[in-house]
Amino acid sequence: MLAKDLETAAKQIRLYTLKELKALGFGHFGGSLSIVEALSVIYGKHLNVNKETAKDPNRDYFVLSKGHGGPALYATLFLKNFFTEDVLYTLNQNGTSLPSHPDRNLTPGVDMTCGSLGQGISAATGIAYGNKLAGLDNKTYCIVGDGELNEGQCWEAFQFASHHKLENLIVLLDDNKKQLDGLTKDIIDPLDFVAKFKAFGFETVKVDGNSVDAIDKAIQQAKANKGKPQAIILDTIKGQGVKHLEEKADNHHVRPNDEDWKAINEAIEKLEKELEGVLV
Repeated sequence: MLAKDLETAAKQIRLYTLKELKALGFGHFGGSLSIVEALSVIYGKHLNVNKETAKDPNRDYFVLSKGHGGPALYATLFLKNFFTEDVLYTLNQNGTSLPSHPDRNLTPGVDMTCGSLGQGISAATGIAYGNKLAGLDNKTYCIVGDGELNEGQCWEAFQFASHHKLENLIVLLDDNKKQLDGLTKDIIDPLDFVAKFKAFGFETVKVDGNSVDAIDKAIQQAKANKGKPQAIILDTIKGQGVKHLEEKADNHHVRPNDEDWKAINEAIEKLEKELEGVLV
């Protein structure tokens, strides 16, 4: 069960993200680990949904637009009792219900299929717009990636959200400063995300993406704000929480070598020790 204490919840999500990727033997370590704190706050405190209410139209919605962060979402959904631990370790294997990128037709608790980058935020915006038209008092949360925002489709969605004053949409940007092929500033310099989101009509704040307290306060304020869609820029590190992976240059999709496995196993052992008595 996901702990109520947000720091503990983040440790749980990080541990099971590492364990499921270890079971697979490779995968998206970097971009999964950088959203752990955000997921712990969203699912640990703010998202009004559980296994029993997952089909209730009045629930809150969550879309992981950067679908390669799926392992962290799956770890979170496991801790929220959407499926069992044995299912978690079938990640991206034949016949699994946990494919590399989330699929709403396969995975319990997934509100939107997200494979091709740029499309998840458009879907999340549509969900928020539909819920507003229906008069529902709920929120739609969406995590987007900084590399993903190279896609023009994302900015079309943001402009649509602003035009329709979707105050029920909360976008969290995982600004880990890397994408598949290198640093975002070297591939397409994103410039100032805060200024850009404000220019697109969003109420915008930048916070430490490694701090559950900072993220929690930002979401509380976003939920209270009216008249505009909300953007929270998360200042994160790719591979967050595992120093060796943070410092690894090619940490987007990792096929670990011996040195990598040593660091991953040490991180797992450390987290297990810290979580004795509160794992699930």
